Amino acid sequence: MVVWNNSVTMELTFLLEGFHGLKSVHAWLSIPFCLAYLEAFLGNITILSVIWNESSLHQPMYYLLSILAITDLGMSMSTLPTILAMLWWEALEIKVGACFTQLFFIHTFTFLESSVLLAMAFDRFMAICHPLHYSSVLTNDMIGKTGLGCLLRSAGVVMPTPILLRCYHYCHTNVLSHPFCLHQDILKLPCSDASVNNIYGLCVVIITLGTDSVLILLSYVLILHAVLGIASCEERLKALNTYFSHVCVVLIFFVPVIGVCMDYHFGKHLPPIVHILMSDVYLLLPPVLNPNIYI
Repeated sequence: MVVWNNSVTMELTFLLEGFHGLKSVHAWLSIPFCLAYLEAFLGNITILSVIWNESSLHQPMYYLLSILAITDLGMSMSTLPTILAMLWWEALEIKVGACFTQLFFIHTFTFLESSVLLAMAFDRFMAICHPLHYSSVLTNDMIGKTGLGCLLRSAGVVMPTPILLRCYHYCHTNVLSHPFCLHQDILKLPCSDASVNNIYGLCVVIITLGTDSVLILLSYVLILHAVLGIASCEERLKALNTYFSHVCVVLIFFVPVIGVCMDYHFGKHLPPIVHILMSDVYLLLPPVLNPNIYI
């Protein structure tokens, strides 16, 4: 909806749809969501605490795991305020500034997770395929620069989206399909032509998530080829242990992301609750399950 203030400037407010048809059970729905957020918080904080306090874990592989844990915390905390406010207090309205800020953090942490998973895949590739060069290539300084580069890349590609969204004219009742703000959801609302954001968003997804997934897959093929060539069965099992752990983490992230993309493009006939659950799974599943894989 659109509210006009005394200075005749437009103050835009979005309405969060929430869980379509489940308003009467919001209090009960808050229980599994609270448990999921609590598990994500405690699990990732535990990983950070263990790595921080155990000096033997001060290695590139575990530094990257720390960055992944911080990313998972950021991803889960980005959606927590609006979801719990809706479930507990039926708070449906969100100001445009708060909405675009939430959008920025949600998508930044999503792309950051993809970037960190690619860095972790490269770490495993170097450790298994080129162990003699591992310590000289993946130094602590390099890991720090990699983490900063991943953050700047993720924030940089997302930053134009809220800026462009502010340029559009919104003339309808601005009801969003989810209990949080997503770029693809807001793109349905402008009265003006939003093709720039559509094209830009598609290009960003292909260049970032698409490229990352291809490079991760390539590294897995090379790692698997190297592991199968190891003569010792004990060393092969040790290498496969870290390999399969990382494969599980990647699948937990990319399968829901692909599912959400497919849902938005080909699932328009599905009930609204399916779209909501798909987005919730894509944003909550990695932060909740990743610590269980590594702990």
